[in-house]
Amino acid sequence: MSGVMKRMGLIFRAKANKALDRAEDPRETLDYSYQKQLELLQKVRRGVADVATSRKRLELQLNELQKKSSTYEDQGRKALALGREDLAREALSRRAALQQQVTDLETQHQTLQGEEEKLTLASQRLQAKVDAFRTKKETIKATYTAAQAQTKIGEAFSGISEEMGDVGMAIQRAEDKTEQLRARAGALDELMASGALDDQSGLQKDDIQAELDRLSGGTDVELELARMKAELAGGTPQQAIEGGKQPEDKPRMDKQ
Repeated sequence: MSGVMKRMGLIFRAKANKALDRAEDPRETLDYSYQKQLELLQKVRRGVADVATSRKRLELQLNELQKKSSTYEDQGRKALALGREDLAREALSRRAALQQQVTDLETQHQTLQGEEEKLTLASQRLQAKVDAFRTKKETIKATYTAAQAQTKIGEAFSGISEEMGDVGMAIQRAEDKTEQLRARAGALDELMASGALDDQSGLQKDDIQAELDRLSGGTDVELELARMKAELAGGTPQQAIEGGKQPEDKPRMDKQ
């Protein structure tokens, strides 16, 4: 049972992988990867900005502490000049406490400055990689689009595509129907000529009727010609017809 389940799982993964491969568009994948790199670059830049802000805040605090330290030192000098050694000692004690804070802030400042330099360098390197990836991405997309267009054109010319296949089938069906109609028309003509099929229109005539019509047409021509001759000679058409005939030789009777 476990073997069957493993096989089913393998088939399912293979089918799913094939479906995903057909649905995947490399251009969309490249755009998505580029977008993720831009987001990472933006995070690094925000990190650099945050570190720089913290460093600047420490610098302001250091300036304030150094000003206070100088003030305590001046106050101690004045108190000592006035013979107030106790006040001078207190001022110097406070100055010493401030100096400890200044030392701690300077250490933090150096640490932040080092982190800022590292993040800035990382940001610059990442920016260079993103720019290079963008150039390569656009090149790959252009190449893929050109190859896709070339493939579609090739399929259209070779009749592989579905659209051209449908057109080719329609043309083939039209040619088959045309040949079928031509063959049927030729067969009907042969049957009509052989008399196997009767002409229901009454227009077809046999050979005898055609000969009679020809003779009748010839007589009409002779009559018309005789009429014209009679008009020219001043006679009648019947005389013109009789005049046009050759006299028959009468048989001669030998006297006994």
